[in-house]
Amino acid sequence: MDVSFGTVWEAFARELPEAIAISEPGRDYSYAEFEERSARLAAALADAGVGPGDKVACYLYNGAAYLETVFAAFKLGAVPVNVNYRYTSEELFALLADADAAAMVFSAELAGNVMDVAARLPSLRLLVKAGAGAAVPDAAELGELLAAHAPRPARPRPGSDELFMYTGGTTGRPKGVIWALRDLLHGFSFATYTAMGKPIPTSLEEAVRTAVDLHRERRLRVSMPVVPLMHGTGLFNTFGTLLTGGEVVFPGGTSLDAAAVWRGVARHGVTNLLVAGNAVVRPLVDELGAAERSGQPHDLSSLQTIISSGTTFTDDLKEALHRRTEVTIYDGLAASEGGPFAFAVTTGVADLPGRFRPAPGTLVLHADGRLLAPGDPEPGVLAFGGALPLGYHKDPERTAATYRHLNGGRYVVVGDYVSHQADGTLTFLGRGSGVINTGGEKVYPAEVEESLLTHPAVADAAVIGEPDPLWGELVSAVLSLRPGAAAPSVEELVDWVRPRLAGYKLPRRIVIVPGLPRTPTGKLEVRLVRELLRRSGD
Repeated sequence: MDVSFGTVWEAFARELPEAIAISEPGRDYSYAEFEERSARLAAALADAGVGPGDKVACYLYNGAAYLETVFAAFKLGAVPVNVNYRYTSEELFALLADADAAAMVFSAELAGNVMDVAARLPSLRLLVKAGAGAAVPDAAELGELLAAHAPRPARPRPGSDELFMYTGGTTGRPKGVIWALRDLLHGFSFATYTAMGKPIPTSLEEAVRTAVDLHRERRLRVSMPVVPLMHGTGLFNTFGTLLTGGEVVFPGGTSLDAAAVWRGVARHGVTNLLVAGNAVVRPLVDELGAAERSGQPHDLSSLQTIISSGTTFTDDLKEALHRRTEVTIYDGLAASEGGPFAFAVTTGVADLPGRFRPAPGTLVLHADGRLLAPGDPEPGVLAFGGALPLGYHKDPERTAATYRHLNGGRYVVVGDYVSHQADGTLTFLGRGSGVINTGGEKVYPAEVEESLLTHPAVADAAVIGEPDPLWGELVSAVLSLRPGAAAPSVEELVDWVRPRLAGYKLPRRIVIVPGLPRTPTGKLEVRLVRELLRRSGD
């Protein structure tokens, strides 16, 4: 199906105008309203000179305005660009300058950073503020802008239109991954349609017919992204919901409110929860326990699937969810650059511990480029050869290094190390850039982190290498504890993991902190972890 996502949603607005597309606190938007508001914003963007190929930055918290901005860009053939709402003004400036952003829609709460950078970006032709707040010089109010512009007529757009997904930035400059919409659509068509018991559409007409049939059969996907839309897990799975004519539910707020999430699940009959591993799931599970102890447990009966990727999701939390309701958990190894490489799928407690199995199109490669077979004792890196992005924006060297021609096809290799078990499953060892070399031995942080997380007092763990004049690097860990847990001694923690790890893998230094610095998507901010370790040694 070689069309833009926007073209599909325009067709749904014609065929399913009254169906709910988006729900947020205090307001539902039908597909017709979603299309009209996006068409008005597209007209405003076009009046400002934004057109095909121009970049439209989404500096927004989760909500209808985010999806309207993306849809408006798609209508013009413009390129939506995700922006991390935790960036400082300098980080924001660097990303917008790298993207050559022509327009930006931003949440009112983020206005301070916008005022600081907008005057320094001559490429910006339009600033739009979404939500109530102080006025920003030269920025239009979203509501007023929509009221002032007639809807731009729907015009079909091809699948060659693009979307940028900026990734990284915790250890270096963010990288803009360029997706052609046809490739992105193809990449998750299987999960989108086959999971609903429908064949993958090959034309716009078939896609519309599938959505209409799902409505008639009352088998709608209702998704709640708890992870931010600036993260691929949240945005791409939300796209999948909208491609089937389903409903996207936002719990509201600018930070995680676990009680509001579970109330929203019950109120809207959410079937599909989008999360980001332990960083999101642990507060959700803690809230379930607190509600049960108060005698007012949350209703999870509508929930069918939970999807997570890109960060640690431990078996204790999966078990807590499985024991409370019948739900299938999809835990993925993936990257903004492509994938998924592998999934650990569990349908109940009997499936635990979760085991990652390669997705179709995944290879495991030795450092010398040869394929590793199941049972090979050496670690390898993952490579994926399915639907892939075009590469990195303004970075042909990194593109050539990451997207390689292997085994007769084009594969993405981001440096995720795994061991390939004899039964065909994969054990994730960590990203290559984080591998610790201590005395000539390689230590993969994820393996040490997983061992530390089995301790009943440990809530979160990060393991990195610290420079050492004798060993090159020392294995060091930063931990946070579960609420109410007594702090274990360093000796107790080392003794706990000693039966699970070779001696050279044991942490030589352990620091306990109130909470680990992670992005809203659950990724560790390595620079800040190093700073915590440095300060602890002062």
